[in-house]
Formats: sequence, structure tokens, C-alpha cells
Amino acid sequence: MKESLRRKIIEVCDKKIASKGENVGLSFYAFFANKNDDPELLMEAATWWIMENKLDHFEKALKIKGMIESV
Repeated sequence: MKESLRRKIIEVCDKKIASKGENVGLSFYAFFANKNDDPELLMEAATWWIMENKLDHFEKALKIKGMIESV
């Protein structure tokens, strides 16, 4: 996974946790704007989320952050 994507995921998770609490859930779409301006990065996130880790559509931000930080 690209370092820029790792940083983005951690940043988004931190913001969501800070604003909505430790129990907040999110999907991989949370890491992108509502437009398809970087399809390669979107596919990288989707592949990691769906194919590599078999995650549900929504997962806890704390779980995702922990997974990214442990790699």
C-alpha cells in the first residue's frame, strides 16, 4: 500500500474518532472525495479492504487504524 494512502487512512480515522467517538464506523469510501479523481488509489484501497482483508462494508475506525498501523 502506498505511504500516501496509509497516511490518509490514519488521518481520516483520527478525524472520525475525534468527532464521533471511538465506536464510529466507516467504509473505504471515507478516504476519498465524492468524485473519481484518483481511480488507481481508490482501487488500491478497495482491493486492500475487500480482497485482501475481507472486511464488511462498514468497519470501526479504530480497527482500520490499528490494521494500517500494524503493517
